[in-house]
Amino acid sequence: MARLLLVRHGQASFGADDYDALSPLGHEQARTLGKSLSDRGVRPALLVRGALRRHAETAAGILDGLAMSVDVAVDPGWDEFDFQHVVEIHRPLFRDRAAMAAELAREARPDRAFQEIFEAATTRWASGDHDPEYGESFPAFQIRVAAALASAEALLRAHRDVLVVSSGGPIAMAAALLTTGSVAGWAAFNRVSVNTGVTKVIAGSRGLSLSTFNEHPHLEADRRLLTYR
Repeated sequence: MARLLLVRHGQASFGADDYDALSPLGHEQARTLGKSLSDRGVRPALLVRGALRRHAETAAGILDGLAMSVDVAVDPGWDEFDFQHVVEIHRPLFRDRAAMAAELAREARPDRAFQEIFEAATTRWASGDHDPEYGESFPAFQIRVAAALASAEALLRAHRDVLVVSSGGPIAMAAALLTTGSVAGWAAFNRVSVNTGVTKVIAGSRGLSLSTFNEHPHLEADRRLLTYR
């Protein structure tokens, strides 16, 4: 059966001027995944990535680790939702980056404090009670990812193995749609997604089926590589 491998990007640069650039660790994660795939004999016939910088840099690192030439296509349908916008709607103070940094710096665990705010913000966004306030509503996000997943399924008819580089939000949505047929479980999937985690989708006579979610054995030999942002 044909395989669709959905890969979350490597660690981005949280707190930096350009979050979308991979951190040095993110580049290492991408190369490590590529080498692991090569060692396992995985040879994707096509790589599809989102249009964000972190997707492009992760794809480049994976290909470096694979040490092979692979055709690359870009599909913005796999882009992450604008989480900064979603957080700012929930916490307008965070439109001022300096104010956000100052507030988080007062916390014993700034990363954990931000995660709690992020989860509250995405819960509000996903509730459906405030859709007009967002540039992309949660239902619109669901439709976009479903379309990207359908496009990837069509590609599998010509390419036995397709690797997609995306983000936690779209991959969580794809997993939710494939397991429940709805958005139920999206938040739970999104919460545990690790950088360069691999979600395997199998294409058979009955369509797409989720085989595994968020695999990351390539990171477990060096716990330094196991990150979530």
